[in-house]
Amino acid sequence: MPVLPDVLADGLDIVFCGTGAGAWSARVGAYYGKPGNKFWPTLHAVGLTPRLLRPAEYPDVLGFGIGLTDVAKEHVGQDDAIDLALVDAAALHKKILRFAPRRIAFTSKRAASLALGRPTGRIAYGLLPDRIGATAVHVMTSPSGAAGSYWSIEPWRELALARRLISPAALAKPLADRASGTA
Repeated sequence: MPVLPDVLADGLDIVFCGTGAGAWSARVGAYYGKPGNKFWPTLHAVGLTPRLLRPAEYPDVLGFGIGLTDVAKEHVGQDDAIDLALVDAAALHKKILRFAPRRIAFTSKRAASLALGRPTGRIAYGLLPDRIGATAVHVMTSPSGAAGSYWSIEPWRELALARRLISPAALAKPLADRASGTA
């Protein structure tokens, strides 16, 4: 049984995918719930949400074109202690193909590694050349306090910029307007 329910819908701009629920998040029943986790403040700081959401408000992300899931829906604990038997990359790919978000953003190299089947050392932060169906793949620095030494807001800013450049409103403009930079 999943620790935290998926927050998914058709046509989302971004689905954030973690490894699995941390112990604190599982206890409070909310994604990125531990005090000190940078996820919610970062979404607001880079403009992905118009206000700072509290972890308990996680279902509200759908209203901002954002979804949430994990690659190991039954895992509880730190990424480095994950039981690989709980990782279900095939189920994640199936969900992404089903809901077809514009982007999937892994919230750590570990989550991306488990989902893409590559060692973390061969995964870069930012936009990857990989795709899951039509969905672009991004890798974020982990917002966890435990990963603080690796933290950079830059991949998050790049994701927010990509979203603004290719927003539904921009896609609705004539191709000539988008090409000329007026999007």
